[in-house]
Amino acid sequence: MFPQFDRNADGSMDSLPQPGVDTGMGLERMAVILQGVHSNYEIDLFARLMREAGNHAGITDQKEVLNTASLRVIADHIRSSAFLIADGVLPGNEDRAYVLRRIIRRGLRHGYKLNIKGDFFHKLVPVLVEEMGDAYPLLSERADEVVKALADEEARFSETLNQGMALLKKELGDVSGTTLPGDVAFKLYDTYGFPVDLTADVARELNMEVDQAGFDVAMEEQRARGRAATSFSTSLGQKISVKDKVEFCGYEQLANNAQVIAVFDSEGEPLSCLDAGNDSGVVVLNQTAFYAESGGQVGDVGALVGKAGRFAVTDTQISGDQYLHIGQLTQGVISPGDILEASVDELTRSKTRANHSATHLLHAALRDVLGDHVQQKGSLVNAEKLRFDFAHTAIVDAQELQRIEDLVNQQVRLNSSVNTQLLGYDEAVQGGATALFGEKYGDEVRVLSMGDGFSMELCGGTHVERTGDIGLFRIVSEGGIAAGIRRIEAVTGGAALELIREDQQDLITVGQTLKVSRRELVNKVQQLVAENKDLSRQLEQMGQQLAASKGTDLINEAVQINGISVLAAQVEGDNKSMMKVLESLLAKVQGDVLVVLAVVDSGKVGLAAATNKALSQRLSAAELLQTVAPVVGAKGGGRPDLARAGGGDKTEAVEQALAAAREWVEDKLAS
Repeated sequence: MFPQFDRNADGSMDSLPQPGVDTGMGLERMAVILQGVHSNYEIDLFARLMREAGNHAGITDQKEVLNTASLRVIADHIRSSAFLIADGVLPGNEDRAYVLRRIIRRGLRHGYKLNIKGDFFHKLVPVLVEEMGDAYPLLSERADEVVKALADEEARFSETLNQGMALLKKELGDVSGTTLPGDVAFKLYDTYGFPVDLTADVARELNMEVDQAGFDVAMEEQRARGRAATSFSTSLGQKISVKDKVEFCGYEQLANNAQVIAVFDSEGEPLSCLDAGNDSGVVVLNQTAFYAESGGQVGDVGALVGKAGRFAVTDTQISGDQYLHIGQLTQGVISPGDILEASVDELTRSKTRANHSATHLLHAALRDVLGDHVQQKGSLVNAEKLRFDFAHTAIVDAQELQRIEDLVNQQVRLNSSVNTQLLGYDEAVQGGATALFGEKYGDEVRVLSMGDGFSMELCGGTHVERTGDIGLFRIVSEGGIAAGIRRIEAVTGGAALELIREDQQDLITVGQTLKVSRRELVNKVQQLVAENKDLSRQLEQMGQQLAASKGTDLINEAVQINGISVLAAQVEGDNKSMMKVLESLLAKVQGDVLVVLAVVDSGKVGLAAATNKALSQRLSAAELLQTVAPVVGAKGGGRPDLARAGGGDKTEAVEQALAAAREWVEDKLAS
């Protein structure tokens, strides 16, 4: 391959700064030549990984190990997974995290195919470290994190894999033809978390295929349902191509005079001017103080004002080397060539930069309290709040959160200066600056430091001049959002002070309601919780006693069918009460008995069927519910002597279902 051009959205091509030649040689192919073997999988790295994986599968013959395709997949996938995790990626459901999850799960699926019992995938990491750790020190440094992440994903997927494989084989067995319908593949993915590529793998082994087009249609329909509506196209940055480079002056000032280079409508189509006929759109300037959304910080808002018109900027986005001022024409006309005063909303910028600076202090505090493994995985910084996502596998407890919040506020009170300097990338990183995985950096980077070395990161965003400008830092919430990813939301300054006031007012209101002082509030709440638990236990006991009493009354409603007592009835209460009644009836009725009960709880129908062990060989409770449950829209299953179904939405069909149960018994006993 000879990469030479960068293709734009409109089809035009720009020459790359540095054209290249891609031979596709790769490390493995060179190793094949140097080691005198015939395939990538015979080189020392893969051969040892395959032997180790073979030990878990009970395959020890060297020739058989090298010729087992599944061992090749496992060896290749453990290497890919380990390096991705060492680089900061963790399994998830989006972008690169989802690619990693698919790689891991495909490796686990081949372990399942080899009938490997128990966890095995993460146990291959030490061998990989021994083979490649010297050449790639990062792999050795983060080996424990890699093992932990793989073990967590392996445990999470093992149950899904067993359930999904059983369901998939059943679905494939029910298919008439050689194609598994796309909607079935999507159901396996959406409901059971079974990846479509694994579904396709299994299908291929049975000389079948998956209707990928049908799967894609179902996937797109789901995405369309969840896609948030936006007023402007999300691909404006790709549609709009302006050769001129913007001069950004927003670090030093909040207003500047600028010339309009071009204007576009809200879909990115060029216009001769923005006027009453096209009042929503985009303005491109030759220089601007408006910060364009990047690195988690939202774009600036404000106004563009000229002699002929006024434009309200509601967002600022990046397009190549240009900034797109997105918004609404509020007066007159805006045309290319106009001279405008570009003014950033000062209050919004002030709040946003305080929140942005706070994320840097928060990142440093997290690493100080939780460990150096903490890495930023995403952020959102606007005028209202900050949101910070980070890699950490354990729950952050209340004491740790308090220490983190205290550390940030300590830096705020120190009121140290916030310094920026432009350095070469290598110089900055070697000097201790934190670079974020996945971000693109140029040869020269902007290094932001605060707290006399407490925090030092590469960042192009806007920030406060001194840490004291943040005012106050307050954590609002903390929780997990994906495997190994936690999220903290926080506020600063006036918003943090307002949150404290709201908390104080809530305590006052609760104290007044309970008629106790704030000092007595904790004891009073604990007392009320204990009393509530005690009352709940008493209520449950009374409910069980009532259920047992109702069970005694229902015995008289049983009918005899060929010497068997059959009772099909609706009971009051919830599903737990229904099961108590069922237990009571089975204990009190003598001889062979079959009981079918129904309950309507919160608008949903629940069913239960049971019989004594001896009779279950002739009349299966599970088989009975397979016939009866669909009548009320319920689903479930169970054993021959006890089965349950729930979630029925046809409450009006309860009597019909109970009648169907009696008819089923009569048909079975008559045959």
